[in-house]
Amino acid sequence: MNAVAQSDRTRVKLEELDRFSREVLATLGADAHSCDAATRAMLHGSRLGVDSHGIRLLDHYVSVFEGGRVNKAPYPTFLRTYASFGRLDADNGHGALGAYLGMEYAIEMAEAAGIGAVSICNSSHFGPAGAYALEAARKGYIGIAFCNSDSFVRLHGGAERFHGTNPIAMAVPMNQQEPWLLDMATSAIPYNRVKLYQSLGRPLPEATASDGFGRDTLDASLVEMLAPLGGDFGFKGAGLAGMVEIFSAVISGMKLSHEILPMGGPDKQTPRHMGAFTLAIRPDAVVDRKTFDEGMQRYVDALRNSTVREGAGVMAPGDREWAVAQEREAAGVPLDPDTQAAFERLARRYAVKLPWSE
Repeated sequence: MNAVAQSDRTRVKLEELDRFSREVLATLGADAHSCDAATRAMLHGSRLGVDSHGIRLLDHYVSVFEGGRVNKAPYPTFLRTYASFGRLDADNGHGALGAYLGMEYAIEMAEAAGIGAVSICNSSHFGPAGAYALEAARKGYIGIAFCNSDSFVRLHGGAERFHGTNPIAMAVPMNQQEPWLLDMATSAIPYNRVKLYQSLGRPLPEATASDGFGRDTLDASLVEMLAPLGGDFGFKGAGLAGMVEIFSAVISGMKLSHEILPMGGPDKQTPRHMGAFTLAIRPDAVVDRKTFDEGMQRYVDALRNSTVREGAGVMAPGDREWAVAQEREAAGVPLDPDTQAAFERLARRYAVKLPWSE
């Protein structure tokens, strides 16, 4: 391949990634709801710069659909247990489908009760937590989403993998501008950052990852587990991970992080029986909407205009993501070489046109 063609492949239009994903998943036999949910979630990640949970996951999702771990045509069922609480059985379908449905039901209950919560069971990897919180904010609600995952983060002072990266996401609608959006792991750094530093031959930041004995290491090649968020005060990150564990697994009756089969392990057949949790709140459940909107605007304006340290700056949660989204909507999404190679394999296998010009 010549240099010009190679350059063309490094940035791919969002709409082409959307098409490619949907066609691949449909060709392998995933139903329309699963194709839509998985693709929407991945494109959320790629559009907003959360590349670890973006379109690069397509190859993995294909493998678990084909292996049987994830149900290609699930039949999710919802049971409303209280006026503002319910349980969604995702039928071992794609985690994004369960999470989007869970948020839909939470919003429906919040419309009448002011707040709605859904415990999701028999789910799978759901990708970027922010996608589901944002779904609520787009409809005028405050949205919160949690999910635990297989163990990769040690406890504060621990020497073994215990919690998953256990993300927390919250999105809040704002009048005539993009929502306030928080989407964070409870580990000090994401594992994809470790892989990036390893590929670049750069030392890791202090207190972010550990070797097999739980000792801090700056050498990415020696990393066997991540550290909890907080450095010397890592008990805070571990505590937050535990909160996510309780909301995701304990309430749903699903597996705890250390009981979940590894996402990238060799077993692609056995369902992982993961849980998740979605919550929606009506902003006008306590104060009128005008008061709420004005309060959020005052808060965000004060935050963005607060005094900063020399050479530094401040941003509201979501500011970086919305800037990345604007840039990528115009210039396309950068694809790493491994993802490009995976797409070429998928295109050959399923006879689907690549998302870039050949």
